[in-house]
Amino acid sequence: SPQCTLPTPTPPDHPPRPAVYAAILAGPCAFSRSTPAPLPGLSTAPKQSKRASRESAAPFVMVLPDPTHRAVARVESLSRQLDPRASDLDADARATLLHRNPTAAAAGVDQGGRPIPGGGAGSLTVVDNRTGKKYEVPVEPGGYVPATAFKAIRAGGDGEGLKLFDPGYMNTAPCKSKISYIDGDKGILRYRGYPIEELAAKSTYLESAFALLYGDLPDAHQLSEWEETIMRHSALPVPVVQALEALPHDAHPMGIILAGLNALSTFHPEQNPALQGGGIYSTHGVQDKQIVRIIGKMTTLAAHAYHRNTGRTPAHPNQKLHYAENFLYMLDAGLDPHHLPNPRLAKALDVMFLLHAEHEMNCSTAAARHLASSGVDVYSAVAGAVGALYGPLHGGANEAVLKMLARIGNKEAIPAFLEGVKNKKEKMFGFGHRVYKNFDPRANVIRDVAEEVFGLVGRDPLIDIAVELEKCARRDPYFVERKLYPNVDFYSGLVYRALGFPPEFFTVLFAIPRATGYLAHWRESLTDPDVKIMRPQQVYQGVWLRHYPSINVRQPASSDSMWQVAPSNASRRRLAGGSSDVEAHSASGGG
Repeated sequence: SPQCTLPTPTPPDHPPRPAVYAAILAGPCAFSRSTPAPLPGLSTAPKQSKRASRESAAPFVMVLPDPTHRAVARVESLSRQLDPRASDLDADARATLLHRNPTAAAAGVDQGGRPIPGGGAGSLTVVDNRTGKKYEVPVEPGGYVPATAFKAIRAGGDGEGLKLFDPGYMNTAPCKSKISYIDGDKGILRYRGYPIEELAAKSTYLESAFALLYGDLPDAHQLSEWEETIMRHSALPVPVVQALEALPHDAHPMGIILAGLNALSTFHPEQNPALQGGGIYSTHGVQDKQIVRIIGKMTTLAAHAYHRNTGRTPAHPNQKLHYAENFLYMLDAGLDPHHLPNPRLAKALDVMFLLHAEHEMNCSTAAARHLASSGVDVYSAVAGAVGALYGPLHGGANEAVLKMLARIGNKEAIPAFLEGVKNKKEKMFGFGHRVYKNFDPRANVIRDVAEEVFGLVGRDPLIDIAVELEKCARRDPYFVERKLYPNVDFYSGLVYRALGFPPEFFTVLFAIPRATGYLAHWRESLTDPDVKIMRPQQVYQGVWLRHYPSINVRQPASSDSMWQVAPSNASRRRLAGGSSDVEAHSASGGG
């Protein structure tokens, strides 16, 4: 491309994109209640990138003794030595097998071929340079250190042990989970062990949701029953609809979703722990009833949110259609009961739902776990998670990408824009990720979705700018060295825009499928023996002690710390002063 002639070698490309939609676009709808439609083959995982080394200063020294699992040699042809049964074992059993067969540990993988998290079990010898004392800190089989172990390290003062300061939870794991797996360096995302690329090509949103919630993909009978049960619970109670219709016409769609979820919590008192006791969720039947209710009703809530600012009423759910089809039906059918959405676009939306269903311990999922630890009802926990997703730093990045592409305007302006990014004069959205230091595996699939959708509805000029911007960034050493690759938000906004959704609705399309992830973590937390009510600590840095002074001797508060509320229009229109001013005003004939 003439816009991207940079004198640097091209970095290793991400793998060829799977042609996810070739079969769909060439023929009829690929939905099937009995078995998911197989789609074309998938690419291999992205090429590995070396993990960047990190150095940090600390007030104490950690000395690693010779652990049992120290890698002493790289073992060739390791697969012949591995026990295939070990892939289904829990962490403790896997660690036990490693002691029996240290050759696997020597190669850095366990008996099932899985990389050993954090190098495996062992211990740290911590030397506190302030006191000269040594402490043994256990390293668990999962490659983690119990944070409470550092409470034993004391050096006088207030007598309290060390705290771990981790703003943003950059290196804190608040739970153990079996739901999804991410390897940010290699660009890997798996739901219950299934690669996201395979699920996008072969599965459906509801089928993958079943796996996320219950651990395995369903058989044909289970899938059919699961889909039909979800659709049976898609209708909203009439009072909830009335509550949504009472909201302002210009309310943000996410605010309407939040209101609907909170309203739903009041309609099912039989499942509320605050009313029925903390053990109400101990039975699978009660858990599953709330799961199908929430998943079934999310699209209906979204349809009401979509039409709130139009003054229209969405069509009633059509339980004969599939999940994404029914959502588009509720948006567009109006009074026509025979309306059918384009099956190819419905399938595209279904894959978008699948890709956004779960992403381990992100901000909103952590919020769901945090709330669930208090024993609150699941509707409130999901509503709180959706509230976190509402934040523009979490769920609104794809809208920012569209604005950025529109501001660039054309492909010829890309080099100047990238120079502005490097000079800190421009912000580039949709590149880089908190976890992925390689290509986001979801972005590969979404780019194909965008191309195929535009092939159906007409090509958006912004997608040409997006493709060229990605190409230029991947050839520029500034972005390559910083491992800034497109993420899931880079192309998702283009897909949603092509499907006719306004930018303020994009986060709703994120919330609909992510409810499955919230519910999976909620369900998992109910049987987690390590779960305690989440109560993080803080590092206090405020005033140590002062006594209450009389109001007559206080100094005025500084303007930057006192409350500042602009006068309302009513205050400006109100007469100043008391009743005497009103009487004088009336006597003078004013009024």
